[in-house]
Amino acid sequence: MNPLHLTQNRKGFGPGLTAVTRYDDANEPTGLGLAVLNLAAGETYRETTPVETAFLLMDGEATVTAGNRQVSFARKSLFDDSPSCVHLPAGAELRIEARSATEFTVYRSANKKSFSPRFYEPADTKDEHRGMGQVGGACLRLVRTIFDRTNADANAELVLGEVVTLPGRWSSYPPHHHPQPEIYHYRFTHPQGYGHAELGEDVLKIRQYDTVKILTGNDHAQTAAPGYGMYYAWVIRHLPDNPYTVPDFTEEHRWTMEKGAAVWHPKGLKNA
Repeated sequence: MNPLHLTQNRKGFGPGLTAVTRYDDANEPTGLGLAVLNLAAGETYRETTPVETAFLLMDGEATVTAGNRQVSFARKSLFDDSPSCVHLPAGAELRIEARSATEFTVYRSANKKSFSPRFYEPADTKDEHRGMGQVGGACLRLVRTIFDRTNADANAELVLGEVVTLPGRWSSYPPHHHPQPEIYHYRFTHPQGYGHAELGEDVLKIRQYDTVKILTGNDHAQTAAPGYGMYYAWVIRHLPDNPYTVPDFTEEHRWTMEKGAAVWHPKGLKNA
Protein backbone atom coordinates (compact mmCIF):
# COMPACT_ATOMS: atom_id res chain seq x y z
CA MET A 1 0.00 0.00 0.00
CA ASN A 2 1.37 3.39 -0.99
CA PRO A 3 1.34 5.68 2.10
CA LEU A 4 0.52 8.64 -0.15
CA HIS A 5 -2.73 6.99 -1.29
CA LEU A 6 -5.43 7.24 1.41
CA THR A 7 -8.26 4.71 0.99
CA GLN A 8 -9.74 4.47 4.49
CA ASN A 9 -12.86 6.51 3.67
CA ARG A 10 -14.22 4.49 0.72
CA LYS A 11 -17.48 3.83 2.58
CA GLY A 12 -18.03 7.57 2.89
CA PHE A 13 -17.93 10.11 5.70
CA GLY A 14 -20.10 10.18 8.79
CA PRO A 15 -21.78 13.18 10.43
CA GLY A 16 -19.73 16.10 11.67
CA LEU A 17 -16.12 16.88 10.83
CA THR A 18 -13.90 13.96 9.71
CA ALA A 19 -10.17 14.61 9.33
CA VAL A 20 -8.37 12.99 6.40
CA THR A 21 -5.00 14.75 6.82
CA ARG A 22 -3.84 17.22 9.49
CA TYR A 23 -1.78 20.33 8.82
CA ASP A 24 -0.44 20.24 12.41
CA ASP A 25 0.79 16.64 12.23
CA ALA A 26 4.59 16.65 12.28
CA ASN A 27 4.51 13.54 10.09
CA GLU A 28 2.26 15.08 7.43
CA PRO A 29 4.60 15.72 4.47
CA THR A 30 2.23 18.08 2.65
CA GLY A 31 1.64 20.43 5.57
CA LEU A 32 -1.99 20.50 4.44
CA GLY A 33 -5.14 19.65 6.34
CA LEU A 34 -8.10 18.05 4.58
CA ALA A 35 -11.40 17.24 6.28
CA VAL A 36 -15.01 16.53 5.30
CA LEU A 37 -17.90 18.23 7.10
CA ASN A 38 -21.36 16.64 6.91
CA LEU A 39 -24.34 18.51 8.37
CA ALA A 40 -27.97 17.47 8.66
CA ALA A 41 -30.77 19.76 7.54
CA GLY A 42 -31.29 22.43 10.20
CA GLU A 43 -27.90 21.85 11.83
CA THR A 44 -25.55 24.78 12.54
CA TYR A 45 -21.76 24.60 12.55
CA ARG A 46 -19.62 27.30 14.18
CA GLU A 47 -15.87 27.70 14.19
CA THR A 48 -13.16 30.21 14.98
CA THR A 49 -10.59 29.22 12.41
CA PRO A 50 -7.26 28.20 13.99
CA VAL A 51 -5.27 28.84 10.78
CA GLU A 52 -5.90 29.72 7.14
CA THR A 53 -8.93 27.66 6.08
CA ALA A 54 -11.21 27.19 3.08
CA PHE A 55 -14.67 25.58 3.10
CA LEU A 56 -15.75 24.26 -0.31
CA LEU A 57 -19.37 23.19 -0.82
CA MET A 58 -19.69 19.70 -2.30
CA ASP A 59 -23.44 19.18 -2.04
CA GLY A 60 -26.52 20.72 -0.45
CA GLU A 61 -27.79 24.14 0.58
CA ALA A 62 -26.46 26.33 3.39
CA THR A 63 -26.23 29.90 4.60
CA VAL A 64 -22.61 30.83 5.35
CA THR A 65 -21.67 33.83 7.50
CA ALA A 66 -18.16 35.25 7.85
CA GLY A 67 -16.52 38.67 7.87
CA ASN A 68 -19.85 40.53 8.25
CA ARG A 69 -21.23 38.86 5.11
CA GLN A 70 -23.93 36.24 4.78
CA VAL A 71 -24.04 34.25 1.53
CA SER A 72 -26.38 31.52 0.33
CA PHE A 73 -24.58 28.42 -0.99
CA ALA A 74 -26.27 25.73 -3.11
CA ARG A 75 -24.94 22.84 -5.19
CA LYS A 76 -26.61 19.76 -6.66
CA SER A 77 -23.77 18.33 -8.77
CA LEU A 78 -19.99 18.47 -8.50
CA PHE A 79 -19.85 17.66 -12.20
CA ASP A 80 -22.29 20.24 -13.55
CA ASP A 81 -22.32 23.08 -11.00
CA SER A 82 -19.63 25.69 -10.37
CA PRO A 83 -18.22 25.90 -6.83
CA SER A 84 -19.13 28.00 -3.80
CA CYS A 85 -16.32 28.54 -1.31
CA VAL A 86 -15.32 30.74 1.61
CA HIS A 87 -11.62 31.42 2.26
CA LEU A 88 -10.71 32.54 5.77
CA PRO A 89 -7.67 33.73 7.72
CA ALA A 90 -6.77 32.48 11.18
CA GLY A 91 -9.10 33.82 13.86
CA ALA A 92 -12.14 34.30 11.61
CA GLU A 93 -15.63 33.64 12.96
CA LEU A 94 -17.58 31.26 10.73
CA ARG A 95 -21.18 30.07 10.91
CA ILE A 96 -22.77 27.55 8.56
CA GLU A 97 -26.52 26.92 8.73
CA ALA A 98 -27.50 23.86 6.72
CA ARG A 99 -30.82 24.19 4.91
CA SER A 100 -30.59 20.60 3.66
CA ALA A 101 -28.20 17.69 4.15
CA THR A 102 -24.94 19.44 3.29
CA GLU A 103 -21.33 18.43 2.70
CA PHE A 104 -18.20 20.59 2.63
CA THR A 105 -14.57 19.74 2.15
CA VAL A 106 -12.28 21.76 4.43
CA TYR A 107 -8.68 22.76 3.66
CA ARG A 108 -6.10 24.22 6.05
CA SER A 109 -2.48 25.30 6.23
CA ALA A 110 -0.54 26.49 9.27
CA ASN A 111 -0.54 30.08 7.96
CA LYS A 112 -1.63 32.67 10.55
CA LYS A 113 -1.02 35.81 8.47
CA SER A 114 -3.93 38.22 8.34
CA PHE A 115 -6.21 38.82 5.36
CA SER A 116 -9.89 39.54 4.83
CA PRO A 117 -12.37 36.67 4.49
CA ARG A 118 -13.39 36.15 0.87
CA PHE A 119 -16.39 34.43 -0.67
CA TYR A 120 -16.13 32.80 -4.09
CA GLU A 121 -19.52 32.26 -5.70
CA PRO A 122 -20.40 30.21 -8.81
CA ALA A 123 -20.21 33.19 -11.15
CA ASP A 124 -16.60 33.79 -10.03
CA THR A 125 -15.31 30.43 -11.30
CA LYS A 126 -15.77 29.45 -14.93
CA ASP A 127 -15.13 26.04 -16.47
CA GLU A 128 -11.88 26.14 -18.43
CA HIS A 129 -12.06 23.61 -21.26
CA ARG A 130 -8.44 22.64 -20.99
CA GLY A 131 -7.02 20.22 -23.56
CA MET A 132 -9.54 21.22 -26.23
CA GLY A 133 -8.23 19.95 -29.59
CA GLN A 134 -5.14 18.43 -27.97
CA VAL A 135 -4.05 14.89 -28.94
CA GLY A 136 -7.37 14.03 -30.52
CA GLY A 137 -9.41 15.32 -27.58
CA ALA A 138 -8.10 12.57 -25.30
CA CYS A 139 -7.34 14.98 -22.46
CA LEU A 140 -10.22 17.44 -22.66
CA ARG A 141 -11.29 18.24 -19.09
CA LEU A 142 -12.98 20.96 -17.08
CA VAL A 143 -10.64 22.95 -14.84
CA ARG A 144 -11.99 25.33 -12.19
CA THR A 145 -9.40 27.43 -10.37
CA ILE A 146 -11.27 28.90 -7.41
CA PHE A 147 -8.45 31.01 -6.01
CA ASP A 148 -4.72 31.39 -6.56
CA ARG A 149 -2.18 34.23 -6.60
CA THR A 150 -4.21 36.11 -9.23
CA ASN A 151 -7.31 36.65 -7.05
CA ALA A 152 -6.44 35.73 -3.44
CA ASP A 153 -4.70 37.90 -0.85
CA ALA A 154 -0.88 37.93 -1.02
CA ASN A 155 -0.80 36.67 2.59
CA ALA A 156 -2.70 33.48 1.69
CA GLU A 157 -0.80 30.19 1.39
CA LEU A 158 -3.51 28.00 -0.17
CA VAL A 159 -4.42 27.52 -3.82
CA LEU A 160 -7.71 25.69 -4.44
CA GLY A 161 -9.48 24.33 -7.49
CA GLU A 162 -11.38 21.46 -9.08
CA VAL A 163 -10.96 19.23 -12.13
CA VAL A 164 -13.68 17.20 -13.83
CA THR A 165 -12.15 14.41 -15.90
CA LEU A 166 -14.43 13.24 -18.70
CA PRO A 167 -15.16 9.48 -18.86
CA GLY A 168 -12.33 7.58 -20.50
CA ARG A 169 -10.11 10.64 -20.83
CA TRP A 170 -7.05 12.11 -19.14
CA SER A 171 -6.47 15.17 -16.98
CA SER A 172 -3.43 16.82 -15.39
CA TYR A 173 -1.87 15.98 -18.75
CA PRO A 174 0.82 16.08 -20.03
CA PRO A 175 2.48 14.75 -16.88
CA HIS A 176 3.66 17.64 -14.75
CA HIS A 177 5.20 18.41 -11.38
CA HIS A 178 6.01 21.30 -9.06
CA PRO A 179 7.92 21.74 -5.80
CA GLN A 180 4.85 22.85 -3.83
CA PRO A 181 2.96 20.04 -2.02
CA GLU A 182 -0.56 19.19 -3.18
CA ILE A 183 -3.52 16.97 -2.30
CA TYR A 184 -6.18 15.50 -4.62
CA HIS A 185 -9.54 14.34 -3.23
CA TYR A 186 -11.73 12.27 -5.57
CA ARG A 187 -15.40 11.66 -6.36
CA PHE A 188 -17.07 9.80 -9.27
CA THR A 189 -20.35 10.04 -11.17
CA HIS A 190 -21.17 6.47 -10.03
CA PRO A 191 -20.27 4.95 -6.65
CA GLN A 192 -18.48 2.07 -8.40
CA GLY A 193 -16.51 4.46 -10.62
CA TYR A 194 -12.74 4.38 -10.73
CA GLY A 195 -9.69 5.82 -12.42
CA HIS A 196 -5.91 5.73 -12.28
CA ALA A 197 -3.49 8.28 -10.88
CA GLU A 198 0.19 8.46 -11.71
CA LEU A 199 2.39 9.40 -8.78
CA GLY A 200 5.91 9.48 -10.09
CA GLU A 201 6.49 5.95 -11.43
CA ASP A 202 3.64 4.47 -9.37
CA VAL A 203 0.14 4.00 -10.77
CA LEU A 204 -2.69 4.03 -8.23
CA LYS A 205 -6.23 2.71 -8.72
CA ILE A 206 -8.50 5.47 -7.48
CA ARG A 207 -12.01 4.95 -6.15
CA GLN A 208 -14.76 7.03 -4.56
CA TYR A 209 -13.62 9.21 -1.60
CA ASP A 210 -9.90 8.44 -2.09
CA THR A 211 -7.21 11.05 -1.40
CA VAL A 212 -3.68 11.27 -2.84
CA LYS A 213 -0.76 13.28 -1.48
CA ILE A 214 1.52 14.75 -4.18
CA LEU A 215 5.04 15.60 -3.11
CA THR A 216 7.91 17.53 -4.69
CA GLY A 217 8.75 16.51 -8.24
CA ASN A 218 6.20 13.70 -8.58
CA ASP A 219 4.50 13.73 -11.98
CA HIS A 220 0.76 13.28 -11.48
CA ALA A 221 -1.26 12.68 -14.64
CA GLN A 222 -4.73 11.14 -14.17
CA THR A 223 -7.22 9.11 -16.19
CA ALA A 224 -10.86 8.11 -15.66
CA ALA A 225 -12.24 4.70 -16.64
CA PRO A 226 -14.70 4.76 -19.57
CA GLY A 227 -18.26 5.42 -18.41
CA TYR A 228 -17.22 7.23 -15.24
CA GLY A 229 -16.70 10.95 -14.78
CA MET A 230 -13.96 11.64 -12.21
CA TYR A 231 -13.91 14.78 -10.06
CA TYR A 232 -11.06 15.86 -7.85
CA ALA A 233 -10.60 18.89 -5.66
CA TRP A 234 -6.96 20.00 -5.61
CA VAL A 235 -5.26 22.09 -2.98
CA ILE A 236 -1.68 23.38 -3.13
CA ARG A 237 0.40 25.09 -0.45
CA HIS A 238 2.70 27.95 -1.46
CA LEU A 239 6.24 27.53 -0.15
CA PRO A 240 8.14 30.42 1.49
CA ASP A 241 9.58 32.62 -1.28
CA ASN A 242 8.35 30.05 -3.83
CA PRO A 243 4.65 30.45 -4.58
CA TYR A 244 2.84 28.13 -6.97
CA THR A 245 2.20 29.68 -10.39
CA VAL A 246 2.36 27.11 -13.20
CA PRO A 247 3.59 23.50 -13.20
CA ASP A 248 6.63 22.11 -15.00
CA PHE A 249 5.59 19.76 -17.80
CA THR A 250 7.75 16.68 -18.27
CA GLU A 251 10.04 17.33 -21.22
CA GLU A 252 9.46 14.12 -23.16
CA HIS A 253 5.69 14.67 -23.34
CA ARG A 254 5.57 18.42 -24.00
CA TRP A 255 5.11 17.86 -27.74
CA THR A 256 1.51 16.80 -27.08
CA MET A 257 0.72 20.43 -26.18
CA GLU A 258 1.82 21.77 -29.56
CA LYS A 259 -0.90 23.04 -31.85
CA GLY A 260 -1.55 20.50 -34.60
CA ALA A 261 0.68 17.85 -33.04
CA ALA A 262 0.34 14.72 -35.20
CA VAL A 263 -1.23 11.79 -33.36
CA TRP A 264 -1.37 8.32 -34.90
CA HIS A 265 -4.80 6.96 -35.80
CA PRO A 266 -5.60 3.77 -37.76
CA LYS A 267 -6.18 4.44 -41.45
CA GLY A 268 -9.79 4.24 -42.48
CA LEU A 269 -11.13 4.10 -38.91
CA LYS A 270 -13.49 6.91 -38.10
CA ASN A 271 -13.22 8.66 -34.76
CA ALA A 272 -15.88 7.23 -32.44
